[in-house]
Amino acid sequence: MAMYLMVLVLNQKEYLNPVLERLLGIGISGATIVDSKGMGREFMECESPVMGGLRKLIYDQCRPENVTVYSVVKDEETIDQAVAEIESIVGDLNQPGKGVFFALPLARVKGLSAE
Repeated sequence: MAMYLMVLVLNQKEYLNPVLERLLGIGISGATIVDSKGMGREFMECESPVMGGLRKLIYDQCRPENVTVYSVVKDEETIDQAVAEIESIVGDLNQPGKGVFFALPLARVKGLSAE
């Protein structure tokens, strides 16, 4: 059975708990959550004159902070359910400022109990 690494970069941190509750509801019972900062935010904080010109371009798209959620998911069906649940809270992830979601197949997983 193929397992997947699910990664969600959530731009609106206030949605974190509702998203986690929905993921738990579909059987995703473990995740690692990391406070994160995007490249745009880093440019905004940079004092370099070269980066100063980029500030205007990215100012409206920049969030002060975001959160990245990692989880090992048991199958592709659960990945599909996760996307649907996340988008039911944050909206269409293809829209700017919502976040980024992706899943990667894993060749080997150790350290998790079999379900």
